[in-house]
Amino acid sequence: MATIVDVARLAGVSTSTVSHVINATRPVNPRTRERVEDAIRATGYQRDSVARALRRSRTDSIGLIVSDVAQPAFAEMVRGVEHEATKAGYTLLLANSGEDPALERRALRVLAERKVDGLVVAPVGRSERAGLEAVRAQGIPLVVMDRLGALPTDQVGVENADPMGELVRHLVGHGHRRIALAAGDRAVATIEERCRGYREALAASGIGYEDELVLWGSGLAADTRARVHELFAGPQPPSALVAVSTETAIGSLQALRARELDIPGDVAFAAFDGFPYMDLFRPGITAVTQPAYEIGSTAMSLLLSRMDGTLTSRHRSIRLQPELTYRESCGCPA
Repeated sequence: MATIVDVARLAGVSTSTVSHVINATRPVNPRTRERVEDAIRATGYQRDSVARALRRSRTDSIGLIVSDVAQPAFAEMVRGVEHEATKAGYTLLLANSGEDPALERRALRVLAERKVDGLVVAPVGRSERAGLEAVRAQGIPLVVMDRLGALPTDQVGVENADPMGELVRHLVGHGHRRIALAAGDRAVATIEERCRGYREALAASGIGYEDELVLWGSGLAADTRARVHELFAGPQPPSALVAVSTETAIGSLQALRARELDIPGDVAFAAFDGFPYMDLFRPGITAVTQPAYEIGSTAMSLLLSRMDGTLTSRHRSIRLQPELTYRESCGCPA
């Protein structure tokens, strides 16, 4: 395998000049640079990034762990993180934990062993705090993304309770009193916050909370479909249904369609998150849309500030505002 000495000998320059060309650490005469680049191609020299990382005590890499990369919101967050990381000269190492605490624990260990310069993590619903604390104890800068909690570290997410409350109050304004919630897994921090917004909005509207109208479960589409189907088969079906996530929205719509219920004629429908192009559905779906790309880019920007020492204050928690768009599914005119 060719070495930097081979390149220097062929180009007729010193090894330090070759190093300056490779690492862009000092201006090099254009003609000299061209000779060095020709020598690199001729010898097939490849930089040993591992050895370079050991010398510099950094790897120019960022670890990113998300709980379900297939979900549209998480996919957009990944794009946001990657854009800022690439712009700053970092390579992104992505791990999908699949809502599995064991996979998350393994990803944290592997990325730490690879000496990533920083970590962005969207935790699983039953994330083990000890794993995240272990990363911080190793001195690796950490930003928690989307699912915020009590861990004393930098965090970036979206407002959940108030927007969900606004959605419920809007349905109450359309005359609905029995409003069901396709809730999913309450162990997920964002889901619990949205459910709190639902409860608070009902209370503020003088409507009692009914356990049977809140559909807990795995949060997956198939599970939600079965629970919504059972609810609407009962003697007192609700007049409105709100889904708290993309998966619960899909499962809910599948169940309503299977029961041949008209939206919004038979039941009003709205969702938090949902999926792309909800305005193309007929009827258009009323939804709270979180700025997923901005959540990712903000998380990465915060991590960079912590890594380069620009940010030295105590940990920060940033909440971005989602957008609520009213469409025909809740009973609004087109």
